[in-house]
Amino acid sequence: MVELREHEQKTLLALQKLGGKAPVNQIVEASGLAHAAVMRAALSLTTRKLTRIHEQKQTVIKLNEEGKHHAKENLPERRLIRGLLKLGGEASIEEAVKESTLEKRFLTIALGWLHRKGWATIEKKKRVLKTQEEPPIGVDEKLLSLLDEKGSLIVEKLDKQLQDSVPVLRKRKLVRVDEKTLRELELTEDGWKLVEQGIEMAKEVSQLTPELIHTGRWRKVKLRRFDVTAPGPVVYPGKIHPVQQIIQRVREIFLEMGFTEIRGPIVETAFWNFDALFQPQDHPAREMQDTFYLAHPREGRLPSRNIVNAVAKTHEDGWKTGSRGWEYSWSHDEAKRLILRTHTTSVTIRHLAEHKEPPVKVFSVDRVYRNEKVDYKRLAEFHQIEGIVMDRNVTLRDLMGTLKEFYLKLGLRKVQFWPSYFPYTEPSAQSTVYVPELKAWMELCGMGIFRPEVVEPLGIKHPVLAWGGGLERLIMLKLGVDDMRFLYKNDLGWIRRTPICR
Repeated sequence: MVELREHEQKTLLALQKLGGKAPVNQIVEASGLAHAAVMRAALSLTTRKLTRIHEQKQTVIKLNEEGKHHAKENLPERRLIRGLLKLGGEASIEEAVKESTLEKRFLTIALGWLHRKGWATIEKKKRVLKTQEEPPIGVDEKLLSLLDEKGSLIVEKLDKQLQDSVPVLRKRKLVRVDEKTLRELELTEDGWKLVEQGIEMAKEVSQLTPELIHTGRWRKVKLRRFDVTAPGPVVYPGKIHPVQQIIQRVREIFLEMGFTEIRGPIVETAFWNFDALFQPQDHPAREMQDTFYLAHPREGRLPSRNIVNAVAKTHEDGWKTGSRGWEYSWSHDEAKRLILRTHTTSVTIRHLAEHKEPPVKVFSVDRVYRNEKVDYKRLAEFHQIEGIVMDRNVTLRDLMGTLKEFYLKLGLRKVQFWPSYFPYTEPSAQSTVYVPELKAWMELCGMGIFRPEVVEPLGIKHPVLAWGGGLERLIMLKLGVDDMRFLYKNDLGWIRRTPICR
């Protein structure tokens, strides 16, 4: 026996009453149900092969405000030609406009359509119009009048001439066009058999209330069944961009691990971006090809004289760090130059200069800028993860454990560390993680302990563990994207398909 819900029963009875086939709107009136309820019932009944749904596309046109105006006053070219005929069939454009009382905003339109329809000749130099007689009413004008009379028309029901005029009025922006789908519901053979057997209406209860439970009436009522597997309406709620979701997750992980987030200026001096990190002033990375330099203003302020002098001497002869330095004459002017920061290490080194006593445990997730040629794996503007730990007697092993825990929280279980070289850390290493989807190891972060040439000019007396790397590569892994540019393409379909919770 087929078990039907209340709305399905009402829909079948209404359809039987209407002869077995009827538009959905008529079924709504006959059943007393809402349109959405009838459509849900129709989909369910069609799935059970008790009804069929027939769909027919319809194009409905209506006059907009300008169309209504022209329907009342006539088209601009018709008004202008009648004004011209009142003046004997030949007159200047200004005289014809005045005689026809045509609004100035419609003059260009009227002249264009006069020429297109061949109703008059225009002598452009003398600005004179000429015509022989008033042309017959065109099909576009007939359609305009018909729309004014009827209010709306179904394009598919018009004759071919009128149908051909619809694009003309649409191009002139005189009509509003709406696409509609008419749906009819029809009883199948099985559906007829069911309604002929007789359907007993049973009221359903959709909510189990405290009153029903307390009185015991729940035993006697019919509880409505809900199909939790049935497709629901497609909803596109507002949500955070997938890239921002991962950035927020990275922040949460570092905060869970006891770190504090810090921020710094995007426009930075070369001093904090390069010099304080013991990067020589003739290093290739400081060239215009790799770094964005500001033209206005060109220079910024250097920090205290003690820090600047200590950094300068470290570059020139190693100062008291035990190094020979870079053995060149350090330039204050070069250090003052303003740039768009190339890494967030400038933020952490600034923080260290102001917090010289341990413990220091901070991170930064922010944008950096490099003069790169944009391709599938490089951007000129991207995010970088940066972090430092400064404390008594910390070692490279502590740094490896910190990063391993970070990757583990991100779901990356296999982590390896390889010896590497970075200009301002020693010893240095590269962290690599195994990506099961790619079946390959991938480099993610550079890491190491800040060199004495970096920390001693700032007055730091304890080891500083540091790491940093581009975040986009990590984001690409998590989102399954193989082109970095795609992350910022704002592809609405991809953003909608990406789950809110991963």
